[in-house]
Amino acid sequence: MGSKARVEYEAVEKCRCEGREKDSVVADLDGTLTRGRSSFPYFMLVALEAGSLLRAIVLMMVSPLAWLLYHFVSEGAGIRVLIMVAFGGLRVKDIEAAARAVLPKFYAEDVHPESWRVFSSCSSGRRCVVTANPRIMVDFFCKNHLGADTVFGTDIHVTSSGHATGLLMSPGVLLGAAKRAAVKAEFGDAQPDVGLGDRLSDLPFLTLCKEAYMVPRKSVEAVPMHKLFKPVVFHDGRLVQRPTPLVALVTLVWFPIGLVLSIVRVMVCVNTPLLYVPLMYKLLGIKLSVRGKRPGNIEEKLGLQGQGVLLVCCHRTCLDPVFLSVALGKQVSAVTYSVSRLTEMLSPIPTVRLTRNREKDAAHIKRLLEGGNLVICPEGTTCREPVLLRFSALFAELTDQIVPVAILPRMSMFYGNTVRGYKAFDPFFFLMNPRPHYEVTFLEQLPPHLTHVAGARSAFEVANCIQKMLAATLGFQCTTFTRRDKYRMLTGGDGSVK
Repeated sequence: MGSKARVEYEAVEKCRCEGREKDSVVADLDGTLTRGRSSFPYFMLVALEAGSLLRAIVLMMVSPLAWLLYHFVSEGAGIRVLIMVAFGGLRVKDIEAAARAVLPKFYAEDVHPESWRVFSSCSSGRRCVVTANPRIMVDFFCKNHLGADTVFGTDIHVTSSGHATGLLMSPGVLLGAAKRAAVKAEFGDAQPDVGLGDRLSDLPFLTLCKEAYMVPRKSVEAVPMHKLFKPVVFHDGRLVQRPTPLVALVTLVWFPIGLVLSIVRVMVCVNTPLLYVPLMYKLLGIKLSVRGKRPGNIEEKLGLQGQGVLLVCCHRTCLDPVFLSVALGKQVSAVTYSVSRLTEMLSPIPTVRLTRNREKDAAHIKRLLEGGNLVICPEGTTCREPVLLRFSALFAELTDQIVPVAILPRMSMFYGNTVRGYKAFDPFFFLMNPRPHYEVTFLEQLPPHLTHVAGARSAFEVANCIQKMLAATLGFQCTTFTRRDKYRMLTGGDGSVK
């Protein structure tokens, strides 16, 4: 019977897209708009990022039960278990924050090309997503990055104090007849022009559509992120890879090992003379790649007397100046707008806080340059995507001795930067990766004719020039986004971390 039901509708590849601009479309999410049929990774992300490591462990332990219920009892029973464990007791604002800042990146990397071809072709029509997932978990991604007008999903019960109970609102898990009822209520007597699904529980709502297509199970390449309705530029969270059951299990098993390893790495490297740190890196499994012309004595090379060089680099983690100093083979100072007390205490190089007062900061940077080499990250904040945020032009007015440095860390398990988490732990999370890797590329010193004083260039021209040099080296895109844009996006507030 299941096999017969599946052949009632043609594969989505057979659907034509020409002339569908004004058509309406209704599509399922998991397995239809995305390639992955399982929603477990996204429940795990909510459990870990909005909850805790303990909640993630419990979810991992009950996942076999959820799988058995889903496949041998009912889809709804398995999903109820995942919702209860992942959501029960969490603050709604924490769930929403994870849905805004963490989940979109992983959803956007898994969009099905054929389904997206059809869904996006209905550019000015009504686009609806109907899914069994909790609506609070998928609403932001579907509307903001897929361009959906309406999202129907399972609604969770919330207490008066703003906490999710893990229980569901009527009609429960949005499956089968419940999906059909939601679509019927939205369109009334009018029929959606196109329906997209991938499993038997999608058939009830597909029967309402003028045309319906099924998404077959087969391996396909995901849609490039830049082709989505809106790409993901900023995202947060600690996990690098989508936590499928296997990845989640390996990550949770590695976590205590990685934590001990990161503490050992920090303690050993902080107490090792700079000359021997590269050797310690090799012994501790830390890889440092240095490219470009690394000067042995940068002041002598540039013919400077009594003045340091300003090393301008992109900002990927708070460890950028540390690895740059090791790559250079000489201690440098670093300026930052914000750094945790713990990071400041453990930093093997001098770290100086800026005040955001332009005149005071300029005077402070000049004094530091008189004492030696200085590292500055004009972006003002870290960013994970292959983009560079708008540079501050303050540094360009202070010296003409500028050496751009391209920084690129590579992580396999944990990100070494965060917005909503505890930033003091950023260095430890980076060093918890089995084999953390930093690439440092020294570029040529900025020519005199492109500098502020000697070349009579404006500070903004100098900053833009360096930004383009770094972007070209790394293969990144320059943007007009600023630090404040990042925090507004990831916190949903006015730019301050909550």
